[in-house]
Amino acid sequence: MATALPPVIQPGELGFVVTLAGSASLSAAARELGLSKAAVSKRLALIEQRSGVALVNRTTRRMSLTPEGEIVAECARRILGEIDELGQSLQRSRQAPRGLLRVNATLGFGRSHVAPVISRFVKRHPEVEMQLQLSVNPPPLTDDAFDVCIRFGEPPDARVIARRLAPNRRLLCASPAYLARHGTPKAPQDLLRHNCIGIRQGDEAYGTLRLATGSGARRRSETVKTRGTLATNDGEIAVAWALEGHGILMRAEWDIARHLKSGRLVPVLPAWQTPEADVYAVVPQRLQLATRVRAFVDFIADEFAELKARAA
Repeated sequence: MATALPPVIQPGELGFVVTLAGSASLSAAARELGLSKAAVSKRLALIEQRSGVALVNRTTRRMSLTPEGEIVAECARRILGEIDELGQSLQRSRQAPRGLLRVNATLGFGRSHVAPVISRFVKRHPEVEMQLQLSVNPPPLTDDAFDVCIRFGEPPDARVIARRLAPNRRLLCASPAYLARHGTPKAPQDLLRHNCIGIRQGDEAYGTLRLATGSGARRRSETVKTRGTLATNDGEIAVAWALEGHGILMRAEWDIARHLKSGRLVPVLPAWQTPEADVYAVVPQRLQLATRVRAFVDFIADEFAELKARAA
């Protein structure tokens, strides 16, 4: 087994390198560090020996960094800055949430479920200023316009932090009256003979349903391109049309649970599942320790868990 080599620059030497970079001479650096000039020279020589390059140009009067020294000093400043920022974030995490928090969510879900949670959150944390923007399509993951985005499905981008808030399924459903008139589909291809209510969901192909059934080696999937006389980008309108008997609808369980429970809507093809669409809070990595962000994400996770428990 190979022996690990010691690091070229040790953590305790980062501040030493930054001090050298800001000093006009070894004597000045020694005074700043509270060391003798000989001790500073010895420490610098050890670092240069490990790295195999000269970091400092020495003359009788002045000292300057070599190009390699400039690179090391710049990296040391950045690392020390990040350590300082981490310390400040941890310190802020012990404080009460305050400041501006910008939240994005989809139209229907944001209106029905996120907005009420925000109302309760600001009553508990009055020093937080909330801005909620609802949009048809979720913003890009790299967009800095929002601190927290509530999204369906886990984002694949590693540059963000995604916390699962609640399980969620998209279900096919229709009113009993519609099914009494037109019959109940037995297989996905039967949907081609039905009036299906269309909803634009982000960048998904309009009216395309991807369904799967079974598990393991017996799992099979089908893709069906449905048609219908009604389509919208507003989920509440689509649910209202389904309740009025206009056709078959695919909608998130969160939005139709109460209608399924009351019997005003009934499941269609219940043995067939759609792609996972769990609810996630998506946060930029740089904000994951911000007190206001952590407090809100914890709060909305608890609220959604309570809502699901009550609906069960």
